[in-house]
Amino acid sequence: MADKDAHLGKEETRRLERIGYDASEKERAGSFIQQDSDLLLRKTLHEDIDVMGVEEALKTVPDAASYYGKAFAALGREYPKETSGGYYIRIKAGKTVLFPVQACLYLKKANFKQKVHNLIIAEPGSKVYIITGCTAHIDSQEAYHLGISEFFVGAGAYVNFTMIHSWTRETSVEPKSIAIVDKAGVFISNYICLDPVKNITMYPTAVLDEMSTAHFSSLMVAHEGSAQDIGSRVIFNGRGSSAEIISRAVSLGGSVTARGHLKASSPDIKAHLECRGLVVNEKGRIHAIPELETEYRDVDMSHEAAIGKISKEEIEYLCSRGISKDKAQSLIIRGFVDTNILSLPELLKKEIDQLADRTLKSGL
Repeated sequence: MADKDAHLGKEETRRLERIGYDASEKERAGSFIQQDSDLLLRKTLHEDIDVMGVEEALKTVPDAASYYGKAFAALGREYPKETSGGYYIRIKAGKTVLFPVQACLYLKKANFKQKVHNLIIAEPGSKVYIITGCTAHIDSQEAYHLGISEFFVGAGAYVNFTMIHSWTRETSVEPKSIAIVDKAGVFISNYICLDPVKNITMYPTAVLDEMSTAHFSSLMVAHEGSAQDIGSRVIFNGRGSSAEIISRAVSLGGSVTARGHLKASSPDIKAHLECRGLVVNEKGRIHAIPELETEYRDVDMSHEAAIGKISKEEIEYLCSRGISKDKAQSLIIRGFVDTNILSLPELLKKEIDQLADRTLKSGL
């Protein structure tokens, strides 16, 4: 399989770098870029992984088709069938890939409806980090992105998945994802959306086998005119499984609905759900909807939610130190959008911290 190299302009490169794309690829294990419906880049940089377009995988990888739609079928759910493109990432059994694989989905045309279907397969005992970024060109007005993602985490495997969104004020976004986590597997999902967007609706689900673990964390900033309905769901199908859902939401005048659903379909599970919101602008709205559901007594499940505003005392304290009111507010928001809640390796944590600093500095 020959690699396909991208020829990106300055604007494309700038937009992709805002969502974690490393053009040098020095600290990446593989790369994938799709613009609208066109594959721009597909490259495997580590012998223990495969990175390619999902359509190519369905044609050339013997068992790829058996995974396509399998996660949705396991939950009896339908999914949009008319898609074009998406990425296929597979990690070989027992192998550890320390450098992350990067995948970018880019909207450039105005009024374009990008619909992709991604497959991520971590074979038993493997370990991988994936950073995927989704963004849009400034001219791609009234565009739409549908991202279907299916994760298959094998027994004892570890997948750390970070998704960064940086859209435009006129983009509508609808990710749909399901992760099937086998015995003693670990699935970690980090989500970041700090830039303006028209609306986002997403409710990823993880299904856990015995002794497996899921961790969902999200950082969201809703600008004026933006509507974000974002949550996570975990279904516990095996004894000894555990999960945590943590979200931080800031409303600068936009609307945020923060959902979380923990469903225990097996005894001896442990789970926690936490949502914290900060309303900065009186036009803003945050609605936290935590759900705990169990069919058994032998479970340990908890949730907490808190929504508030920036206190006058905090602002006055910082102003007394010679900081302007606007700068003080910006510092408080940056502290609230704490990247430490994300389960990131040190390699990515520094990158994400810098990204958050730049984004919030320019957007507040």
